[in-house]
Amino acid sequence: MFRRPLLALAALALALGLGTVPAQAADDYPFRDPGLPLGQRIDDLLGRLTLAEKISWLHQYQPAVARLGIASFKTGTEALHGVAWSTDVSAGGAVRTAAGTVFPQAVGLASTWDPALIKRVGAAVGTEARGYHAENPAVWGLQLWAPVVNLLRDPRWGRNEEGYSEDPLLTGAISTAYGKGVTGDDPDHLRAAPVLKHFLANNNEVNRTTTNSSLPPRVLKEYEEPAFRAAISAGAATGVMTSYNVVNGRPATVTDLSGVRSWSTRDLFNVTDAHAPNNLVDSQRYYPNLAAADAATLKAGVDSFTTDDTNSPRTIAAVTDALNQGLITEGDVNTAVRHILSIRFRLGEFDPGGGPYGNITKAVVDSPAHRALNRETAGKAAVLLKNSGLLPLAPNRKVAVIGPLGDTLYTDWYGGSLPYRVTPLDGIRERATATETEGVDRVAFRHVASGGYITATGTTDADTVGTAPALSAAGQWDLTDWGEGVVTLRNAGNGRYLGWNFAPFITRDDQPNGWFVQQQFKLEAAGDGTFLIKYVGYEVTQPWFWLPETYVQVDADGKLSVGAKASAAKFAKEVVTDGVATAVAAAKAADVAVVVVGSMPFINGREDHDRTSTKLAEGQEALVKAVRAANPKTVVVLQNSYPATIDWLQDNVPAILWTTHAGAETGHALADVLYGNVNPAGRLTQTWHRGNATLPPITDYDIIKTGSTYLYYSGTPLYPFGHGLSYTTFGYQGLTVTPKGTSYEISVKVTNTGSRAGDEVVQLYTHQQRSRVKQPVRQLRGFQRVTLTPGAASTVRFTVPRADLALWDVTRNRFVTEAATHDILVGASATAIRQRTTVQVPGETIPRRDLTRPTRAADFDDYSGIELVDENKPTGTAVGATSTGDWIAFKDADLRAPATATAGVSSVTGGSIQVRLGSPTGRLIGTIQVQATGDVYSWTTATAPLTRTVGAQDVYLVFGGDLRIRSLTLN
Repeated sequence: MFRRPLLALAALALALGLGTVPAQAADDYPFRDPGLPLGQRIDDLLGRLTLAEKISWLHQYQPAVARLGIASFKTGTEALHGVAWSTDVSAGGAVRTAAGTVFPQAVGLASTWDPALIKRVGAAVGTEARGYHAENPAVWGLQLWAPVVNLLRDPRWGRNEEGYSEDPLLTGAISTAYGKGVTGDDPDHLRAAPVLKHFLANNNEVNRTTTNSSLPPRVLKEYEEPAFRAAISAGAATGVMTSYNVVNGRPATVTDLSGVRSWSTRDLFNVTDAHAPNNLVDSQRYYPNLAAADAATLKAGVDSFTTDDTNSPRTIAAVTDALNQGLITEGDVNTAVRHILSIRFRLGEFDPGGGPYGNITKAVVDSPAHRALNRETAGKAAVLLKNSGLLPLAPNRKVAVIGPLGDTLYTDWYGGSLPYRVTPLDGIRERATATETEGVDRVAFRHVASGGYITATGTTDADTVGTAPALSAAGQWDLTDWGEGVVTLRNAGNGRYLGWNFAPFITRDDQPNGWFVQQQFKLEAAGDGTFLIKYVGYEVTQPWFWLPETYVQVDADGKLSVGAKASAAKFAKEVVTDGVATAVAAAKAADVAVVVVGSMPFINGREDHDRTSTKLAEGQEALVKAVRAANPKTVVVLQNSYPATIDWLQDNVPAILWTTHAGAETGHALADVLYGNVNPAGRLTQTWHRGNATLPPITDYDIIKTGSTYLYYSGTPLYPFGHGLSYTTFGYQGLTVTPKGTSYEISVKVTNTGSRAGDEVVQLYTHQQRSRVKQPVRQLRGFQRVTLTPGAASTVRFTVPRADLALWDVTRNRFVTEAATHDILVGASATAIRQRTTVQVPGETIPRRDLTRPTRAADFDDYSGIELVDENKPTGTAVGATSTGDWIAFKDADLRAPATATAGVSSVTGGSIQVRLGSPTGRLIGTIQVQATGDVYSWTTATAPLTRTVGAQDVYLVFGGDLRIRSLTLN
């Protein structure tokens, strides 16, 4: 047991007093000798650190240790698609935004289906991270929190732009490529240290710290884990960040990471998400205090606490308390610090000159080579959704560039600042005579009571927006519709957006931004021809927000404030310029209309805010309809970060090109594709649904039962997974499958049958025809992006290990390859199959269930109503039922006249479990009475006699009452 007062005092002194490194650092310690084995160097340094110093390193901001010549170390530079931002401890945690190369958003990177290209992107990002680090290592740490590998199973996820794909294989391939680029090719050193976000099953923002991602074993093992495992096992990631959510009843922050560590041959440095340790005590109420929470977090395999911003003493005190209470040992602290050091050493921190990457300077940032790579990537990421022959455009034709995204580029929450901007208009003007109009209304709001107009008075926080009696440019506002009634108001006088700032109204920002995105409004018809203006920034959705209503009102001094609807001001909306009419006129005067519509990354869903709809904004769709009617030669460029519902566009517009928000080179890349300098070959990484499709609740993670993603969706999508068109055509011939040991070599000849050079993304899928369990409709097993000149052919080869065809057998808790016939499908998307054959795969026949052995309840075959929950706080998964009639099923059980049913159960209030055969309402053979145990973690054994039955049966457990079950035995 440690002496708490002395230890706490030492820790606090360390946190407050060791922030600098002396000019002459010691260089003769063994840990500074790069000729020694890594483990020996770590042991030497670990042995020189005091306990207080080691504890201080468990916080995100690891202080310097001056006596050893060790500088401070900070985890977590955001680098999702370029170096984005970091926090400055010397400025109290102020955010510093990078202005380097901003590549296309992550979902756009994946739409290239080009791992070799994405490795180059990762290398550029890692290099620029080194450049920023060289300039200010206290701000720009080399542990990068990227990439995000959460699977994009639901297009409504607010953070869809951050992920890669709904498919684990594609996600794994792209994340591995990005990570390999970031880390570099040196076998012993890291250019930078990528950390995968967010482990695990984190794909909703609604109640994101308290919702339970209930993962049946097959969903966990076949879908969720492989997305993370790929980069970890390939050495392309150096750790994971735990997610905010609850997984099978246990907060992810304290979910055991030993399995993740087993995927790697090297040490991992795992971190929590921001504030997540505190959530364990606060929103999740999983532990009574921070000492218990931090102890459990360390025990689970997390090495660093991202919490309380720069306030490390709180974590130091909590870990110290945990030590003093015996919740953890110094050995637990040593284990975490050893993991931390393994990465710090590999980053070259303790090598002369900083190791092989230590000579990189800030000069690499936004280099000409990186600009060229950005343009190439954005061009290869674009997806041609439809083309009726209008594209590519002929040069020198008169083009009307129309739409709210035609002459602007937006950044997102996890992107840096753009050092320059090439808009779609800029790119097109390099090739043609182009006119531009946003197609949005310019309006004025006249206060009915006073006759004055809402008028901007300045651009800083201190200025307000007031009413002026006469209409001027400062009283005119460009009104853009972003969907579901949300609009933004950009001032015609200064080009900045109207926003609220908790007290004053301001016109300060170049684009909607910030955590609360305070530039959002809705216009409500008052019923008499006038309007009320409602402020709808994101903080109004938070439970702590103190104003129940946020309608704009005019105070006695003419300034604007927010308040109740009853006191809201009425405004007459005067249209100064009709946006649609202007757009129609421009379209009629042009040879071709290019309409650029889509999303605003800070408004249409983002961190902490899911979408409730994926429809294109009503006003934007109306603009497209009007332009299409005015000029049949209309191209729509859809720029957004998620699958959109665009049925009308697909049915009526001759050409549709999709791009994500793609960085400074967006305009060049779009023009490259529109004019045929780049033949589009981007492919969708998600299913795009039709407007009448019904999606399951966003918090339901069981893609198998709900029939979600291309893997299990049986409907007809608007655009399938893998979809994308080209300006040329490709033929497929001669598909062959050849067994090679425990693998299959699959080859197909692909020929460019058109008149243009182009890339084809050749996609290999399989389908198992018969199985004990529900199989995917099809599953991606490989892909290659190949470049072919007209008439040229290439034989594309894939190797598929037989083990990749395995499924997770819930009856024996292991992967099993069944003996079965598999369809081998090769083509241009999940539904555009060009060649097919079959192969007989040898394997096992899964035997009937043996329920005479204790069976984990969570290893059911089917269920209704229940969710998976934590058996105990440290480990274990059980089944939780809350409603009478909830059930689980064990299919194809070999019953041998069992006399007794025995169940491991817990329940606060008690309940019952009916044992039925064939269905939830089938033959009743016994009822287990569950007595109250007083606590969900207080387990007992309950038994009941059974009517003896023999033969193969589907056994159903039907629950009555609020209870949990962890095991079942019939004997």
